[in-house]
Amino acid sequence: MITKLFKRTLLCCVSMWLLACNAQGKGKDQKPNIIYILADDLGYGDLGCYGQELIKTPHIDNLADEGMRFTNHYAGSTVCAPSRGALMTGLHTGNAYIRMNGNGLELRNDPEDLTVGKYLQDGGYHTAMIGKSSTGCDTKPGQANNKGFDYFFGYLGHGQAHTYFPKYMHRNKQQIDYPNNGGEETWRGETYSSDLFLEEALAYIENKKEEPFFLMYSSPLPHAQVWAPEEFEKEYKDKFEEKPFTGKGKSKHYGTTLTPNATIAAMISRLDWEVGKIMAQLEKLGLEENTIVMFSSDNGPHKEGGRMPAFFKSSGPFRGVKRDLYEGGIRVPFIVKWPGVVKPKTTSDHISAFWDILPTMADIAEVDIPENIDGISIFPTLNGNSNRQKEHEYLYWEFKKLNKGKRALRKGDWKFHQFVDTKTGEISYELYNLANDSSESNNLIDKEKEKVDELKKLMMGAYSESELKQFRF
Repeated sequence: MITKLFKRTLLCCVSMWLLACNAQGKGKDQKPNIIYILADDLGYGDLGCYGQELIKTPHIDNLADEGMRFTNHYAGSTVCAPSRGALMTGLHTGNAYIRMNGNGLELRNDPEDLTVGKYLQDGGYHTAMIGKSSTGCDTKPGQANNKGFDYFFGYLGHGQAHTYFPKYMHRNKQQIDYPNNGGEETWRGETYSSDLFLEEALAYIENKKEEPFFLMYSSPLPHAQVWAPEEFEKEYKDKFEEKPFTGKGKSKHYGTTLTPNATIAAMISRLDWEVGKIMAQLEKLGLEENTIVMFSSDNGPHKEGGRMPAFFKSSGPFRGVKRDLYEGGIRVPFIVKWPGVVKPKTTSDHISAFWDILPTMADIAEVDIPENIDGISIFPTLNGNSNRQKEHEYLYWEFKKLNKGKRALRKGDWKFHQFVDTKTGEISYELYNLANDSSESNNLIDKEKEKVDELKKLMMGAYSESELKQFRF
């Protein structure tokens, strides 16, 4: 009996050892999984690891503690569609097709506007987008399944994403109805979209654990409608001064919010909790060591629906919010965890932007980086070879709405702004040195004539005329 028991135990131990070796070998040979978590309207200062003192974000803070935190990272634009378009295509808004929000604006059919999803597919990845569509405002040709994503679940229209209780969403190209949600009538209901997105993401990770995958988790939090589940909101009830918000007229789709400060804090903590759930799923499935997790936001904090960004210092030390090209509207948190490659507890001041994500992921997937894009791979920064990191000559943004246009350019520590009234033709400029004026409060336009001429010339060269007439300056 002892001999048989010994043999059986030995056989069991050997089998487990072989399985462990096989798993380790697979982890080394298989390309790393990539999860890109994109928040919606989360400010640079909304996270504890970026200085937030009132809102609890332990899971994202831990992500930063285990990876690299970037302090000079920029969104693609100051509103969602062009910002996400820059992320998808590697082009800044001076060259991109989508340069503004608007119905019917979406990425065009391939081979135009090739996305990061398409390049990762070519690199052997299964690709998914879950949450708010990042391929346009009201997608038809730009529907995610047509633009490099094998699987899609979420909002197609960005206007629809103003509510967390939609009447319908899409799984791939099939519409899924939620008849017990209020839609535009009450903007409330029974089915909370963020619950569905998290369930889909966790299931996707488990289903694809045997092959390299790219998951873009495009959370709607903490965008627009100010609402959070009670279990998150109770943490902040009666802790802040409040100014109730009652949506009326054009703002009725935001609903009514009696405690907007507590609710916004709860929304951000809910987002943080979701990040924790995703990280726990990776650990549970043994995928944590071979998965890159990136986290960012599509632009600065909004001020609709009762949200007051100044209360939480959501823009950090910077001036401006969503729809501004001041730092607060476009500088965003960016965190990368990559076990065995990215050194934990590191901070990078490398100047980077959304259009760098596509070439970086192409580097990771070992596919050719496309030509004629504006992005530069930040892979050398991630793997500790910052001395080999190529740098941008400048970063450029533009934003146009109705008869007002604005453009901005950053070169080194210099930040240059142009403001245009496209109806009257009136133009004005502002110039700041971010090295000693990160709040952009000391306009040097009359004191630095040579610098103004230099940056004005760069700005003109960064712009190419848009195919869409409404975007032309």
